[in-house]
Amino acid sequence: MFTTFVLTVIILFVCVVLMSVKILLKKGGRFPNTHIDGNAALRAKGIHCAKTQMKEDSEHKNLCDKMVEVNNNK
Repeated sequence: MFTTFVLTVIILFVCVVLMSVKILLKKGGRFPNTHIDGNAALRAKGIHCAKTQMKEDSEHKNLCDKMVEVNNNK
């Protein structure tokens, strides 16, 4: 039982080290930005993450709201 646990910990440690080689050895290395807003091609097409789209939709005024706003300003 104990040998299995130690072997598992060693394998996990080796995997983590191998996955982070580029980050640890490269000067200024960092994890890649995998967020949708980090992708220039998607930004150019106007595609955003769900949170950003929900925020934009909630701030969007429809025609009725604009008419009420204009009438209140008169």
